[in-house]
Amino acid sequence: MVFELKNIYKDYLQGKEAVPVLKDISLDVSEGEYVAIMGPSGSGKSTLMNIIGCLDKQTKGSFVFDGCDIMQANDKKLSEIRNKKIGFVFQNFNLLPRQSALENVELPLLYAGVGKRERRQRARAALEKVGLAQRMMFKPTQLSGGQKQRVAIARAIVNDPKLLLADEPTGALDTKSGDQVMELFKELNDDGVTIVMITHEPDIARCAKRIMYIRDGELHGEKAGEQE
Repeated sequence: MVFELKNIYKDYLQGKEAVPVLKDISLDVSEGEYVAIMGPSGSGKSTLMNIIGCLDKQTKGSFVFDGCDIMQANDKKLSEIRNKKIGFVFQNFNLLPRQSALENVELPLLYAGVGKRERRQRARAALEKVGLAQRMMFKPTQLSGGQKQRVAIARAIVNDPKLLLADEPTGALDTKSGDQVMELFKELNDDGVTIVMITHEPDIARCAKRIMYIRDGELHGEKAGEQE
């Protein structure tokens, strides 16, 4: 089991009033799964992603990630989980503009204390895996949107994480580039990478093997994606 959410609630304070955002959410994700979480704007999907990504904590309920009770974890432990066990892919890439593709991919390894030689080898291998062997020394401004997202994916997988967590990974891409990124996700999942993807696009969600729906802070039924 990669993670298990049980009866998760999340409230935010507005003044003195607690506003519920997530309501009684339970979700298990096992190793090798590919899950899409679909929902419209304001449904709570970003809040749920932040909790799964250990960027925020639930108000109540149980969240166990790779055997660790997240509610009991201190900031140092959470930082270690985010760095070594979760690979993040964002809609807007979040690349450092002055660094090369290779240097961007090296960053998680740098934070993890990996030596320079090994860091470079692993970053090169990750970029080769996403088809950017010829673009390693290019800076983000020299890359297309699809190539930038491939760099971001390489950065996300360079630490061999337990989970690849993608937030609207095709949201800033044209259709062709988006299709290429989804094909890459399929290849990674076929290689055993566990993926949870947040999206509002039905065509993108159908690329996953399991689809969940979030609306008004509640997680509803599921159905098989096109890969089943």
